Amino acid sequence: MSDSRWPPSIEAINALDDAAKMSIYRTLIPDWVYERFGVTRDTLSVDGHPVVEMRCPAGSRGLEITIRHQAGARDPLVYLNMADTSNNQLVVLLLVVNDPAGPRFDIDVLPDGTLTSLGTTQRNHSEEQRALAYGLAPGQICPGLRVFRQSVPIFEQFVARMGHDLFFIEPMAYHNAISFERYGFAYTRGRAAMERLHLDFMPGRILHTRLDDSTPFRSRNAWESVRGRSWAIQDGITGEPFNGFQMYKRIGQNAGVNTFPGSRW
Repeated sequence: MSDSRWPPSIEAINALDDAAKMSIYRTLIPDWVYERFGVTRDTLSVDGHPVVEMRCPAGSRGLEITIRHQAGARDPLVYLNMADTSNNQLVVLLLVVNDPAGPRFDIDVLPDGTLTSLGTTQRNHSEEQRALAYGLAPGQICPGLRVFRQSVPIFEQFVARMGHDLFFIEPMAYHNAISFERYGFAYTRGRAAMERLHLDFMPGRILHTRLDDSTPFRSRNAWESVRGRSWAIQDGITGEPFNGFQMYKRIGQNAGVNTFPGSRW
């Protein structure tokens, strides 16, 4: 249900005074942040130190929320980047949730300090091998907290109060897209490509033949799991990066998409 007090776009919210826009954006912070990590609701702090940063300057069409489990922590507990699209819809560009109690894998930085954009522009192969062995997927610097299912209703309520009936999300890797399918998202762009990837990983098909144990990311049985396929794609097995995909979620609806039947993680 839309809220007549809420502007219909990120840009319009960003034009409000600080108190008004912070009141709106705080609704995107899930309850488990307060309950599990001791963040104080009124001050957004831990032990008296602020742990929530919101970047939403006037004139901008974007929003970034960074939440840390404690002040000065290297990595965010939650990072959210949302923006208005060119046709005034809402898109989630990146959502990251890290378990601060888990081990860290430096897939986001090379030994000389060069940033890798989570492995999308350059790759720290040794750290990626460690992450793979631990059971993580491409782009993960830490284990997650398995809270995406709890987060979807929060996004839906936020979007609905702005007067929209859907929002978009851009999967950065194969496993993200499969995960979003499970939570009711459908494809704006890329479903045919996902179906083709599924077929090409089948025995006798081109991607399956390239799973030759030539690298740790191309194990012969990688085709059997979502994570295995995603690492192989990260390793360049398709000859092109995983990009150009966009998905959407209608408020209160489940699209029922399944491009990897019987998939296991």
